Amino acid sequence: MNIYFEPVNSSTIDTYILVGKKSYQEHYLHLWENEDSTPYISKSFTKTIVQNELFDPNIENFLVQTEHTTVGIVKLIKNKALDELSSENALLAEKIYLLRAYSGMGLGKMVLQLIESYAKDLNKDVIWLDTMKKGNPINFYLKNGFKIKRESELKLEGAKLSEKEMWVLTKQL
Repeated sequence: MNIYFEPVNSSTIDTYILVGKKSYQEHYLHLWENEDSTPYISKSFTKTIVQNELFDPNIENFLVQTEHTTVGIVKLIKNKALDELSSENALLAEKIYLLRAYSGMGLGKMVLQLIESYAKDLNKDVIWLDTMKKGNPINFYLKNGFKIKRESELKLEGAKLSEKEMWVLTKQL
């Protein structure tokens, strides 16, 4: 199965929001008190927020597409400093969400390859992201060449205290 990134625009914004919410809730409800992810959804997937992101030249929102289907979303911050890494050298992969129906098919690895290619086209030296300390994503990222840089924490109200611990991961290009 081949995938590609389709930049989100005003005619695909509703699909981005729908797929973003659904994929997030399929994978991350366990992080939230009473499985209520509203604090995250309200800061990530409202029409106003995503429309504002479309006008920000430093943000790129993508639909992850196969031939005929949207299978996930990606949000990249093109210039985002991290510790000693300058914004000119570092790209943040802020959101990488695939619908559960497409998990385990190798699409995640392909998405990472597309992000790396995008970052190289921007002459970036490193990609970085946050991931939860618990669960499968950390192993996936480590297997795909990311390294643990330091600890971090989920800072939104409503997240379970036992689930707030995160890692900041980096990958040299």
